[in-house]
Amino acid sequence: MCFSTLLWGEGYDTTLFATIWTKPVLLNIKLTLVLLLSSVHLQQQGENIPPPAKYGGRHTVTLIPGDGIGPELLNHVREVFRFTCVPVDFEMVNVNSALETDDDMNNAITAIRRNGVALKGNIETKHTLPASVKSRNNVLRTSLDLYANVMHCQSLPGVQTRHKNIDIMIIRENTEGEYSSLEHESVSGVVESLKIITRNNSIRIADYAFKLARERGRRRVTAVHKANIMKLGDGLFLQCCREVASGYPDITLDSMIVDNTTMQLVSKPQQFDVMVMPNLYGNVVSNVCAGLVGGPGLVPGANYGRDYAVFETATRNTGKSIAEKNIANPTAMLLASCLMLDHLNLNDYASLIRNAVLTTMNETRLHTADLGGQGTTSEVVQSVMRVIQSKGQFTAEL
Repeated sequence: MCFSTLLWGEGYDTTLFATIWTKPVLLNIKLTLVLLLSSVHLQQQGENIPPPAKYGGRHTVTLIPGDGIGPELLNHVREVFRFTCVPVDFEMVNVNSALETDDDMNNAITAIRRNGVALKGNIETKHTLPASVKSRNNVLRTSLDLYANVMHCQSLPGVQTRHKNIDIMIIRENTEGEYSSLEHESVSGVVESLKIITRNNSIRIADYAFKLARERGRRRVTAVHKANIMKLGDGLFLQCCREVASGYPDITLDSMIVDNTTMQLVSKPQQFDVMVMPNLYGNVVSNVCAGLVGGPGLVPGANYGRDYAVFETATRNTGKSIAEKNIANPTAMLLASCLMLDHLNLNDYASLIRNAVLTTMNETRLHTADLGGQGTTSEVVQSVMRVIQSKGQFTAEL
């Protein structure tokens, strides 16, 4: 496509374009084209580019409260953001997990497409609904092609655990595998559930893992699989990982069968650096790793696609049994919001809130019940805001 078509559309007179291109008074057009073409080039390479800030430097983010503890935790995130004067405005979209229609889910997806970024609580999938009703979380991820689920599992200061010095990046393929929602009853009493593994998606997630490993200065990627049994499906995934690894000579690839992986994680988790795996294994491994560092209330997660990013707690647990009791650990959701701020290039705000959360855990020693403490959700959040205030940053009234 020529420059004139790219900027003004089909049918534009390219002779006129060449004339105005040379005029010094229109040099800003050149700059516009350079920026536009750079953006196109990055998009073609599959880079996730955060949406530009609008309306005086403020970002609009879709907020999906979800079920269980999601609404109260996201209210606390909004409270901390207001106190810290974070330039983010939330567009709230409620999703009702009890409905069998897709209207509210479609509204949420439309809002994310409009804003580019979302922060969400987990949406419950009720087992009592008909098989035709798909998981709302899966629909969200597949509709927006959020192909990479990323979880950074690391030991946190002030949290007592059996294992120390854990620092693992988990990369989970997010759109296919056993979570393709393709099931049917072939004959009465016999159900077939299809596991979909494709070359394109396997190459894509493997390349994402190796790129991330290089960016973070990591030296080893472990591909988790069950190719000894599922020779075609997991065999294809493993083959794709090996193909991608050949383009990263500075990073070592090894592989491990998924059942052995879980044993190795609880025995010696320090041996792992970056891990990449299909969808279901990622679900299992991420929950094991969350348990290793203190539980689901501590670990944030992120879902990335080419065009959109959605942030949430890593283990996707609704916490329904502790909802509205003011005892849920807000750490994971606050840290997920920090990942979102980093994605929006609001790094100073992200660092300020993240450091305040870690200080509350390590120095203030204010812990919720899941960590053996007696602190309430509100008390932890208030402590985080006091730490922020003590740093002398511009904040609202506490």
